[in-house]
Amino acid sequence: MKKGFLFLLLIVFTISVFSAVRLKDIAYFRGARDNQLFGIGVVTGLNGTGDSGKVTSELLTNMMKNLNINLQNSFSTKNSAVVFVFADIPAFYKEGMKLDVVVTAAGDSKSLEGGFLIQTPLYGADGQVYAVAQGSVLTGGAEVSTTANLQKRNKVSGVIPQGAIVENEIPTSIVSNNTVTVLLRNPDITTAARTALSINAQFGQKLAKAVDPSAVKIKIPDVFSDDLISFLALIEEVEIDPDSKAKIVINEKTGTIVFGGKVKVADFTINYGNFVISVDNGKVGDNEATIYNLVNALKAAGATPQDVIAIIQNLSAAGYLYADLVVM
Repeated sequence: MKKGFLFLLLIVFTISVFSAVRLKDIAYFRGARDNQLFGIGVVTGLNGTGDSGKVTSELLTNMMKNLNINLQNSFSTKNSAVVFVFADIPAFYKEGMKLDVVVTAAGDSKSLEGGFLIQTPLYGADGQVYAVAQGSVLTGGAEVSTTANLQKRNKVSGVIPQGAIVENEIPTSIVSNNTVTVLLRNPDITTAARTALSINAQFGQKLAKAVDPSAVKIKIPDVFSDDLISFLALIEEVEIDPDSKAKIVINEKTGTIVFGGKVKVADFTINYGNFVISVDNGKVGDNEATIYNLVNALKAAGATPQDVIAIIQNLSAAGYLYADLVVM
């Protein structure tokens, strides 16, 4: 291998034995989803690194008026900044539960470091207030300058861990016409069909039906009519053998190649530099014609990361690669 090249090869093997996972690890119930919250607030306590414009001053003046504090002159300071405030609220969160908050500068503030977010209502897409945020803004650890490879810390955005309190629960319903629907995070026809078959086998009756590559509809048995949570818990624990399309992911900058161990290649012969590579009768030498065995053969012959990547890209372009190729 040539000096100076980085060759990180990450191989994800496709195991031939039954590799089951819990349904809850690859899917979720329709209706049980996160919702995004948004608000506009003011961060104070900045050491002269706040906004230079008038918007922040006007907001602070209006806040004072809402508190029945009448100022003789407009409020003016560079120790405050207008910010956008973001949070995600998971399904079933109740009043009093807490959320993490992200804060970003909206104006020309130089830094939010050391600032404190004044109580800010957070709105859902329907315009209703579902949480209120307040607290100290964290912009990260101390500045590190021991290596030139580290990017400078962004000081105009930060987080407030557990900085918002839920005030109103977002209505959530996962039952419709005495059924629940499971949604696969990675839609796939085969996985959806296997999910329905596994659920039916688990309960010994036909409760589940795959309606499309992402959704499996499940009828709630009468015995669980008054105990939905127990039924959902049993559904989540059903073991599935998920399927997926063959895929190879290449990162040209780092020389990283990610692929399944059973990705196949067709018979071919290619001349590349000093290499002449052949796959004949489904074999790479004495081994099966898979990308894993092909890459190992190339490495043994002294191929660099760039050689391997170029050969894989050419194989894909010529149609000899039985997988989707993604280049980053």
